[in-house]
Amino acid sequence: MDRALIGRARCAERPPRRDVLVHTALSVRFRAHRTYNSAGNGAADFSGKESDLQRLTLGFALIQLILLAGCSGVQTTQPGVVGVDRTQYMIDSLPARELNGAYAMAYAKAVRRAEAEGKLVTESPVGRRVIDISVKLVEQVPAFRPGAERWGWFVNVIDEDIVNANCGPGGKILVYTGLIDRLALTDDELAVVLGHEIGHGLRDHAREHISTKAGFEITGALGSSVLGAGSLGKTLISKSLDVGVGLGFSRRDEVEADLIGLELVARAGFDPRASVSLWEKMAAISQGGGMPAFLSTHPSDRARIKRLNEAMPKVMPLFRAASMQIEQREPERYHLTQDDHH
Repeated sequence: MDRALIGRARCAERPPRRDVLVHTALSVRFRAHRTYNSAGNGAADFSGKESDLQRLTLGFALIQLILLAGCSGVQTTQPGVVGVDRTQYMIDSLPARELNGAYAMAYAKAVRRAEAEGKLVTESPVGRRVIDISVKLVEQVPAFRPGAERWGWFVNVIDEDIVNANCGPGGKILVYTGLIDRLALTDDELAVVLGHEIGHGLRDHAREHISTKAGFEITGALGSSVLGAGSLGKTLISKSLDVGVGLGFSRRDEVEADLIGLELVARAGFDPRASVSLWEKMAAISQGGGMPAFLSTHPSDRARIKRLNEAMPKVMPLFRAASMQIEQREPERYHLTQDDHH
């Protein structure tokens, strides 16, 4: 993929304003206050003590109450070498564009708030580290979803002691410094986290989750009243970000994101074996008292580590091939990476 496309990518859900600031052609660093229209255009207010990342997921609960009809079986991704080939079922009346647009506005609002509070550290060394790894992973997404590399990928880092990261619909990534600092993540381990979250995004797990829940929880009265209020995206932003609960992906979704992430990591030249050490660290921190936000939706257990180890023979050849290319193209990066492994 042409790395310059990342910096110039336009959001599929709506074009960016002309004053979007792209810092470099290799970067997905976007200042959120220059990305979308102001809060006056329907963006919800983020208030209270919950983290912005939690707030971003709250909004999707209300959409479960909307009266929607019709489901279609789809394959959002190609199987890759890891073999993720399950047919997914999506509600026809919930287009990805609507969901992506709603989430994009919520994401921009969250980043603006972090910037106003002096917590946005996307331009710092740790932010650049997250961005550099994200760029390398996004370059590999065509292996699962051709064209996804041209999504409006955004990466932002917030300086807060929260062990969490997220990739929302349409490629909107948030990372908290607490995840990196408290787990002392290596580049390979950080790549595993980011690859996993990107896997959720590629598979449209948020849209699928909403589609599934809607079939059980909608009522005609609530659905018609909400649909009468305006577009789905505007309704979601204006009414739902202050209510509900987080999505909480299923174990099936977690397995798929693990496998897709593992392959993305290997294709990008990061060591997929770091997935095991990552989840061992996650398990250790959970035993130290208090459940990190990330583990509330990403349980670390022996079965998870076992599945990762079982998939390793499929992705290690990709890692070795990528490592050889890196050694030829970027010898300094290759030798630094090797030193980290010893």
